[in-house]
Amino acid sequence: MNAPVVDPYQGEFPETIEEYLHHGTMKCIAFNRTGTLLAAGCSNGSCVIWDFETRGLAREFRDKDCTAPITSVSWSRYGHRLLASATDKSLTLWDVPTGEKVARITLQQTPLRASLQPGSPTPSICLACPLSSAPLLVDLNTGSTTVLPVSVSENGNPPASNSRNKFADGTPPFTPTAATFDKHGDLIYVGNSKGEILIIDSKTIQVHAVIPIPGGTVVKDIVLSRDGQYLLTNSNDRVIRVYKNILPVKGSGEEIRNISNDNNDYESHYDKLKANGASCLILSCELSDAITKIQWKTPCFSGNGEWIVGASANKGEHRLQIWDQTGRLVKILDGPKEALIDLAWHPVEPTIATVSVTGFVYIWAKEHVENWSAFAPDFVELEENEEYVEREDEFDLNPREEEAEEVVIDENAEIDIETYEKNTLFSDVEDSVDEIVFLPAIPSPDAPDEQPEKCLGSSSKLEDSNLSGSPSSMDAVQNDQAIPQASSPMEVDNSTAEDPAEGPNSKRKRRLSVKGLEMQQSDKGKKPATKNKSNGKIAKSSAKQMDSANGNSSAFDDEATEDDEINIDS
Repeated sequence: MNAPVVDPYQGEFPETIEEYLHHGTMKCIAFNRTGTLLAAGCSNGSCVIWDFETRGLAREFRDKDCTAPITSVSWSRYGHRLLASATDKSLTLWDVPTGEKVARITLQQTPLRASLQPGSPTPSICLACPLSSAPLLVDLNTGSTTVLPVSVSENGNPPASNSRNKFADGTPPFTPTAATFDKHGDLIYVGNSKGEILIIDSKTIQVHAVIPIPGGTVVKDIVLSRDGQYLLTNSNDRVIRVYKNILPVKGSGEEIRNISNDNNDYESHYDKLKANGASCLILSCELSDAITKIQWKTPCFSGNGEWIVGASANKGEHRLQIWDQTGRLVKILDGPKEALIDLAWHPVEPTIATVSVTGFVYIWAKEHVENWSAFAPDFVELEENEEYVEREDEFDLNPREEEAEEVVIDENAEIDIETYEKNTLFSDVEDSVDEIVFLPAIPSPDAPDEQPEKCLGSSSKLEDSNLSGSPSSMDAVQNDQAIPQASSPMEVDNSTAEDPAEGPNSKRKRRLSVKGLEMQQSDKGKKPATKNKSNGKIAKSSAKQMDSANGNSSAFDDEATEDDEINIDS
């Protein structure tokens, strides 16, 4: 078997910026399950989908009712739906293949994050995390909402809110709370402002377990790995904590109900919930920067769950830090001097997409080192020149013992270019639901080209305008149209010759006849002009031939010549 193309001793994480994507001002991104499509929400309220294989724009969804910036985008499990939350308190559900708007509802608070329930191919339930209220379960079909509990008291009832610290409308204040579904949507993990993780049944909305976080500070982010084996929290104490999930990936809701029913030997309900939490999550490692003590933003797992990435929350800094599951820092990535607002790790490849405050999406990829032994197993790389010693039988002719069997190929067989082979890297590859992997290109119709007709019309007008004395030129002058005059030494500006049909301020260039030129020359030389009809006729005919050759013949030349003859005779 050939050696792998990638060096096994190199980490499967990105190392440098490969390229960037730009379309408007993008604010948030999300990969689909297979990583072939990248959805992005823009500042103008539109959502775009990039084909990540070709890095081309595949779709753009625009709602005339929404012009506010998008705060988050979320894919359905098989890519048929796309959910977008905006700062105008709206949730919009799009049908990806057709580009039609399926549903749109407006909440009472601005949703910072929204995610679709992963249990259905076309889900209608989503989890929204508003800015100043508890997380909500929203039914996109009916618009109904269910408020999730964010804390529990000693007796198991929700704690009473402090009446002194309330908003003007009477609602109690809330710190933005993070929440996420588990892999199949049976449970909801909620991180509250007390530094606790609550495990809630998505059907009964009952708290089954509580996991206290060391430090007891506000939980800003809570993320589950793609395989459902790990959970991380980003707290306000500048520490990212990784937990190992003990619950089974499938049937986690039933399992936690069994755990809750078995633990009844506790004095308080809160102690029982903490005991249940110890049977669900175990702290694996803590990640932080001991030197700079920076705040983290948008942490997440890699596609295979082996790596954890966190972004610096400092302004003007585009820095990523990557750790392994043991908590060891393995890579620091420095980007442009632009603040980072969102990131997403590719589900399959060692690739990270980051969004800067300027609206660009930067693609971080791995620098692959050439390994020629992947193509020739017996190839040996040399550090320096060595003298080659030829073997004795290296160039002997050895006839093949048996001829290679000819491969029979049916040239008339149809080639299937539509069926997509499922990737074995996914744990649910046995699912038979049709998944949207690529979006077919929709060519836009060409606009009718009217430019040639306009060019023909303008060229005909130009030809007519070259005839300075033609009737068409007269019409153009009367219609206040500019006529390009032929530049020639024979043309002089006769400011006293005005056409009565034109306006008092419009002037026209008139060409003098041959006799008129002779009169000007005679006036300069102070010689009287002599009358010679025969010479005048010859000059007149020669002038007409010259004008016809130049394409400047007009009726004004004849009129001017006759007027000049009358003036001379008089």
